[in-house]
Amino acid sequence: MNSLGIYIHIPFCIRKCLYCDFLSFPEREDVRALYLDCLKKEISAGAIECSDYEVDTVFIGGGTPTVVDPDAIADILGIIRENYNLAKNPEITIECNPGTSDRKAFDIYLKAGINRLSIGLQSPKDEELRLLGRIHNREQFEKCYKDAVSAGFSNINIDLMSALPGQTTDSWNENLEYACSLEPKPSHISAYSLIIEEGTPFYEKYGEDAAGLPSEDDDRDMYHETEAVLKTQGYHRYEISNYAGEGFECLHNRRYWECKEYIGFGLGAASFFDGKRFHNTRDMSEYTRLAGEGDFKALRQEVEDLDEKALMEEFMFMGLRLIEGVSVNEFEKRFGKKIHEVYGSVIADLREKQLLEIEEDHIRLTAKGLDVSNYCMAEFLL
Repeated sequence: MNSLGIYIHIPFCIRKCLYCDFLSFPEREDVRALYLDCLKKEISAGAIECSDYEVDTVFIGGGTPTVVDPDAIADILGIIRENYNLAKNPEITIECNPGTSDRKAFDIYLKAGINRLSIGLQSPKDEELRLLGRIHNREQFEKCYKDAVSAGFSNINIDLMSALPGQTTDSWNENLEYACSLEPKPSHISAYSLIIEEGTPFYEKYGEDAAGLPSEDDDRDMYHETEAVLKTQGYHRYEISNYAGEGFECLHNRRYWECKEYIGFGLGAASFFDGKRFHNTRDMSEYTRLAGEGDFKALRQEVEDLDEKALMEEFMFMGLRLIEGVSVNEFEKRFGKKIHEVYGSVIADLREKQLLEIEEDHIRLTAKGLDVSNYCMAEFLL
């Protein structure tokens, strides 16, 4: 039986952060209730086409999933357990923002089967949190973290954001050291650079010239310091922006990078399933109308049948995000071709430039290659 990941999108949040371009927004309680009802129907209906799969990862993301009633989250997971072939010990993650969960909610999540939390700290400094437009402060984060631990969660990721306006390498190091000083230490840390996206208040303020932001060189220094600091704290880097304690890599996110199948439910949710890539409508009115009518296939937009060329490209440029790189044997197993038959000249060129290296079964980016990863990955587009 093939394995499958499930992604569930909860688009609601209390307030949109100033840098955020995700599909998320504040909404009235009656609209939330209608959406959750439609989401449950979509998940139930999707079980038929997933009957030959075993679900070993579930990821509830947003938005801020923890703004909805935790019992509604438990109901959704109950539907999955009743209708899908759930693995014996699946990884089930929920994203959580401080200020939206308490000990009671964490108790409900844990009882429902959630065993991994991803908490959006972003920064432990209140002035940086205000700058980002976050709804929480450091004290609220610390209460959230303490409540999660006391409820029994031992697999907790912390999100941190670097290259913020006015931030220096030293102040970024302070944020890393703070995260590592938590008791118990987070099992996983995701560390991303701020990206100024069009259509956000940050884009209007900082624009394309990025005036007021750390320089490119400072951003790169923070990037290098992240690995150096976290390595001393016992974390290993397994993906460009992700660091884990031993045994705590995010299995659901690895699924994306290894081009394994997943199906998404909810507004705008993306899927890579049955040789196709598609996403649900991003229009709330259309989503609730179609789901309410039971026309779930009509929710899917931009359905793309992926040919061998597209699948090979994705296998390479997604897999090279992983520090271990891509497996030569897995490439041949999936496509019936040796990797050097398809990419021999690209591999040779990047090795000559010291951007790529081969070690046993894996082809991976060097430290130099990781610094220019977008360039390297683009070279594998056929």
